[in-house]
Amino acid sequence: MFAGPAVRKLRRDAGLTQAAMAEALGISPSYLNLIEHGQRPLSATVIVRLAERFGFDAAKLGAATVPGGLAALRRRLADPRFADLDIGSREVEEWLESAPATATAFIRLFDAAGDATAPAAAEAPEVNAVRRAIEKWRNHFPDLDARAEELADELRLAGGDLYGTIAERLRTRHQLGIRILPADVMPDRLRWLDWHARQLMLNELLRPASRTFQAAATLAQMESKDEISALVAGAEFAEPAAARLFERHLIQYFAAALMMPYGRFLRACDATGYDLLLLQRRFGAGFEQVAHRLTTLQRVGARGLPFFMLRIDRAGQGSKRYAGASQSPLVDGDARCPLWGVHEAFARPGEVIADLVELEDGSRWFTQSRSVAAPGATGGGTPARFAVCIGVDAKVAAPLAAARGIDLMRSPATPIGLGCRRCTRSGCVQRSMPPLGRPLRFREGERGVSAFDFAGD
Repeated sequence: MFAGPAVRKLRRDAGLTQAAMAEALGISPSYLNLIEHGQRPLSATVIVRLAERFGFDAAKLGAATVPGGLAALRRRLADPRFADLDIGSREVEEWLESAPATATAFIRLFDAAGDATAPAAAEAPEVNAVRRAIEKWRNHFPDLDARAEELADELRLAGGDLYGTIAERLRTRHQLGIRILPADVMPDRLRWLDWHARQLMLNELLRPASRTFQAAATLAQMESKDEISALVAGAEFAEPAAARLFERHLIQYFAAALMMPYGRFLRACDATGYDLLLLQRRFGAGFEQVAHRLTTLQRVGARGLPFFMLRIDRAGQGSKRYAGASQSPLVDGDARCPLWGVHEAFARPGEVIADLVELEDGSRWFTQSRSVAAPGATGGGTPARFAVCIGVDAKVAAPLAAARGIDLMRSPATPIGLGCRRCTRSGCVQRSMPPLGRPLRFREGERGVSAFDFAGD
């Protein structure tokens, strides 16, 4: 655990020098100095001594940590509104080290104000609050994962398919039966838990993977209630709606963890090169379920690749976004570069679109996208479809089966931005508006390939 600011605050509140506190903890002053500046983690021994000798609540040791850490702070400071300030990396690190509370306050104000590049599309406050809570945990909840893995092992011993064993457990342990109802009886619901009748009603339009997921979500409400309630209470949301949204996320997290137990799923990822279609078949899951699960593999000592996940509609609006441990800027904001392959997924249903992209800062990301139908979608009318994208830093993407044969750092990559208002690439034929903070430039008798010519290019 890196908790330098919390340790420094504790020392200053106690009125101690580094030498005095180091002596009390049985470590050298130089080691304490490294801890306070975030260059060394706290060992279990030091945490225990802090608790014993200073009456400190070890559970609060990381409370001052900025959600998302240094990468999250840098992403927000990269906004075009701050381009003229020339904020260096070391300056950001020093801010985070010396004043994490004010850095957290800045992040909250920045997020509350919304993305200046798309003010009308800023997220609702409740959604934003839940995103911050998920970001703080990097979308990995170890207690839920451990409980889901334990339960999955119990269900495997019971034999049969997972849906059948979940249904049997609901029946025998919780006195809940499952009924599949016609779509016209449940036209606007996928799942309905009728406590009076002691029945879980599922819409007949749900595909097998979705039926299993909904049954698993109901079991999560029954058997992980305490763990979920503790996480929701610990988030300390100001709005009840945010608490309910976070609770729903945790229930769905548990359901996915039950279908794809951590240890078995990670071993399958390593063995198959994170082959998305093979993982779907092996675990009886949908593409979106597998994509989401990949963002959660951050167990200490058994980490998977740091994936992000994004789900967009045909208009490019994001309805799900999880940075996980990737801290990728591609999940931020609500504007997408039209050159990114995620949009191509709508035109090529059922196909996984692989894309190597490069941002303006030179970072490269390997992404895979596929269109998916909304749960319970039918062929009538305009079908509800989304594009689900997962991605990982190209520097660590070599183990992926989809990336084999690609020189991830030297092969040509698609140059993209973070939406036109945040992108300063010149000569882009797809540009729909000039970048924020760059004045338009007009040259007599000239017309470039882009509709907008701007200063600074």
